Amino acid sequence: MQERKRPMPVGIEDFGELIRREYCFVDKTRFIRELLDSQGKITLITRPRRFGKTLTLSMLQYFFALENAEENRELFLGLDIERAGEKYMREQGTRPVVFLTLKEVQAGTFAEMQVILAEFLRALYGQSQYLEHSESLSKQERQYFTAILNEACDMGKMRFSLSNLMKMLEKHHGKKPVLLLDEYDAPILSAWENGYYKEGIDFMRGFLGSALKTNPSLGLAVLTGVTRISKESIFSGLNNLRVCSVLSEAYCDIFGFTQEEAARLMKGCGVEDKLPELKRWYDGYQFGWAEIYNPWSVIRYIDEGCRFRPYWLNTSGNSILRVLLEQVDGRRKEELEGLLKGKPVEAPVLENIVYADIHSNRNALFMMLLTTGYLKAVDIWQDERDMEWASLQIPNKEIRRAFQDEILVNIAPRQGMILCRDMMEAMAKGTTEDFAKYLSELLRDFVSYHDAAQPESFYHGLILGFSVLMEDEYRVESNRESGYGRFDIAFFPLKDGAPGVVLELKSVKSEDAMEETAKEALRQIEEKAYFTELSRQGVRAVWKYGISFCGKKVWLEQG
Repeated sequence: MQERKRPMPVGIEDFGELIRREYCFVDKTRFIRELLDSQGKITLITRPRRFGKTLTLSMLQYFFALENAEENRELFLGLDIERAGEKYMREQGTRPVVFLTLKEVQAGTFAEMQVILAEFLRALYGQSQYLEHSESLSKQERQYFTAILNEACDMGKMRFSLSNLMKMLEKHHGKKPVLLLDEYDAPILSAWENGYYKEGIDFMRGFLGSALKTNPSLGLAVLTGVTRISKESIFSGLNNLRVCSVLSEAYCDIFGFTQEEAARLMKGCGVEDKLPELKRWYDGYQFGWAEIYNPWSVIRYIDEGCRFRPYWLNTSGNSILRVLLEQVDGRRKEELEGLLKGKPVEAPVLENIVYADIHSNRNALFMMLLTTGYLKAVDIWQDERDMEWASLQIPNKEIRRAFQDEILVNIAPRQGMILCRDMMEAMAKGTTEDFAKYLSELLRDFVSYHDAAQPESFYHGLILGFSVLMEDEYRVESNRESGYGRFDIAFFPLKDGAPGVVLELKSVKSEDAMEETAKEALRQIEEKAYFTELSRQGVRAVWKYGISFCGKKVWLEQG
């Protein structure tokens, strides 16, 4: 671990720059030793975004690359891999390397993706431009190389551009190259999100298949991504593929910061007193046997003067999470409520993800949430049929915020957030008129007549969705036994002296029945003593609300 004065490497993904400019960093070069010891030919490692995948592959590039071998050797002086012995350092600077990151290959249409890929491949070939005049290559190979440089190839020829480059490198150098492919599945996710999934997956099948399955020039390959895409046959027939997922033991402590690494980093920066809160916000990921901190969030936190914010969530959209919330039915609503309260959901382990399935397959969706970093596996077991199951939970406060934000966006657009907050604060303060006014405005402006025509459970879910704004002030419970029955929703204050809240919700078909139904709901709270559990826990003041709904209209009674 480095001195406090060293700058934090925010956005630095080039290993050479990291070392030469003396950024603060955590030494992960033991990965090189572990990779060489494994003797695996093709390794796929899946991790959530922003967990150091690009930087790790950059480290491998600087280690293996023939170019500037002597200069690059100095980058590893004093690091774990050098201390491991000359046996490993003999491998340094010995092979041609092809390093391609696909994280930016994101397009709204397949035609646009073709243009972006052509530019990426031009840049990749440009790194080995000496091949254009290599006497080791045939005239046809040199012409093909020039065509890629000039972006003059169609998609059919581009499919084989990766495997052809490796063949040309082997011919020129007489050594099989190392292939480093970062975020291989980013184009597939983009294709799924933008409606050209079939075309995108067909191209990637040929692009990766020719480089990995039918390529005698391949020496060693390391791929990273968020998910393992296999049902589409990208990796079918690839018998020498080693997959290291978030559930695997192999390399489980390489991506992200371990407990010990995070503690040393915080101590080196003189902020070890912040470690307990850091743990609440950014710890909690479980990769194999290792408990892991989100490295991007920890680095940003220190760089921003130790201000706790959802840094990881601001780096991209939450499209996978949005699919979950678009499909909330009765069962999923209970699972979602449980997750927000720290309760696990159970799902079979399906590591071969198919994007097309997550709209219709609950289990595929939860596995996608696991691999993308929104859930963690707290337990894994086998049932009587030897099927593997996992208990899944939200890992930390930062990810809980993602669920909360998407719940609110699912309920009301961004312009309704202030109104939501005002409504919940009015409820907590007991200002009944404001509570009723704001709730009426939200129903009027942000709820469709179709939604409002649903039964009482819709309004129950609506209020629970709004309640995520009060997480720092209240613990929210629903359908819990208290007194002589079960209340609908109750807010248990987290601060001494703050009032509690009990809500009883009713839905009616006629507006004429709203006032009396709201009064009936309030009487139910009193008669069944729904406030008993709040009183038992030392809450002295309790606001009680009977609320009736009729379509987009609301009537509220307070006691």
